[in-house]
Amino acid sequence: QVQLVESGGGLVQTGGSLRLSCAASGRTSVISNTAWFRQAPGKEREFVAAINWSGGRTWYADSVKDRFIISRDNGKNTVYLKMNSLKPDATAVFYCAARGITSGPYNYWGQGTQVTVSE
Repeated sequence: QVQLVESGGGLVQTGGSLRLSCAASGRTSVISNTAWFRQAPGKEREFVAAINWSGGRTWYADSVKDRFIISRDNGKNTVYLKMNSLKPDATAVFYCAARGITSGPYNYWGQGTQVTVSE
């Protein structure tokens, strides 16, 4: 099993920045890709960004491209999401997710961390 714990959420003003962290523990050797998703109030969960195990490949939702940066430190078993130029529509619970098979479903999820962007 893999356990994921997010941290770094909080309240920030429009235009500000936050860095989220996702710490993995357990059988981390089975992880291929790690991703961030978010769920805003009243909306469905949506993909934000993903990174492969080596960190050599990244993927972003069009809405966050050029403003968010996903990275990882395998020595710390941690994936980061640096969010810049935040807008109020970024207010959501952000979830970290991981999968063992590159093209399979994300089957490991964290509990989420709240990000609130004030106007």
